Amino acid sequence: MSNAFIISNARYLVTVNEQNEIKERVSLFVKDGMISAIGDAAKFPSNIPIFDASNHLVMPGLINTHTHLPMTLLRGWAEGVNLAGFLERVWAAEGAIMDAPTCALGAQLGAAEALMGGTTTALDMYFHPVATHQAATGVGLRHIAGPIFLDFTGIDGYEWSQRMDLARQWPAEKAKIPGPHIPLFFMPHSTYTDSPENLAALAALAKEMNARIHIHLSETLMENQEVQTKYGKTPTEILRDTGILNSPTVFGHGIHLSESDIKIALQAKAAIAHNPGSNLKLGSGIADIHHYHSQGLTVGLGTDGCSSSNDLDMWQSMRLAAHLVAYKNSPDRVSAKQIIRHATIEGANAVGLGDRIGSIEVGKEADIIALDLRALHLTPVHDVDALLVFAAGRSDVTDVWVAGMEVLKNRVLTKLDIADLNIRISERISALSELKELR
Repeated sequence: MSNAFIISNARYLVTVNEQNEIKERVSLFVKDGMISAIGDAAKFPSNIPIFDASNHLVMPGLINTHTHLPMTLLRGWAEGVNLAGFLERVWAAEGAIMDAPTCALGAQLGAAEALMGGTTTALDMYFHPVATHQAATGVGLRHIAGPIFLDFTGIDGYEWSQRMDLARQWPAEKAKIPGPHIPLFFMPHSTYTDSPENLAALAALAKEMNARIHIHLSETLMENQEVQTKYGKTPTEILRDTGILNSPTVFGHGIHLSESDIKIALQAKAAIAHNPGSNLKLGSGIADIHHYHSQGLTVGLGTDGCSSSNDLDMWQSMRLAAHLVAYKNSPDRVSAKQIIRHATIEGANAVGLGDRIGSIEVGKEADIIALDLRALHLTPVHDVDALLVFAAGRSDVTDVWVAGMEVLKNRVLTKLDIADLNIRISERISALSELKELR
């Protein structure tokens, strides 16, 4: 039987379905990229490949709802600064090297790092989306890209009118690049880099083209104050009044939302992409995701880019998110099950893929990861959810499937030569040597 395989006898299967079922000693039958059956392998078709999961925990792939994959090339470039200092240093470095081929190189590196750590989907905001999307999907990632919008000329050299033209062309460009299904996204940077007039024009186009929106929002108090002073509104109110929220929207960060902002976001069914590592490292603040979730907001998790968080480790994002709920609220408000949902099905819902991925259920696409449970730090297993949130890490991930294709096999990427990638990175990064001395 072509395009079919069995994941056999999983020690634990963390389904993240509506009942949060965790099954033991159960098998999966995958056919044509879809989960076709869950149960006893003896009842599945024979003579097809089998992955022995008897020592493994099997779960949905993690979903990174806010990142900038090509910024892997600038890991460690802006240390000891807040967001303003970060932007100053990073934008200078980006201007020096981040042309389309370099963005593609960084996207390859980012996709490889993500997949090796069990992340199967990433909402990636960056320049040159055609190049980055082709590169990241080539590694096997379910890579959600889209055109970027800034009032000023960015490192890609485009003016606003050209960005609007690119948005109109994006569906056709995206269709040329083979890979797993992704929704249509437009990505304005923020309310402090995109004027209300331009956001209104983009909102109309997004509605016309049935596109979703991803935007940085209320990441710092300084941002809120700047926008309030300039426009007399909060960033969320600007999104409402410009019509941006007439399309499904993901708020990157959303740390400093007022109660009124939360109500606006709820009414619009907007989602939050919570980035605890980046938020802490830049001193931006702590989002109260327990409160957001209790109010009904969808909350996904993200890593942000490697210039601010330094890695794409969604396991660290889960752990930090849990610790911050304990700190911001109380330890008894921490639900490991809910943290896992933030990293999987809620992330899928946030990006518009909840009907396809984010849980292991018959009829969904096979975005699946397997973790080896034989590591000492995963022994013994008293509480599976707590094990995943507080003990497991990306080094425990051995195998990864995206839409049924095994893209990581026994900790080795199947679609990328890492040695060659490292050589190409070293050659390109040498162009930053002179700029490094000026930081």
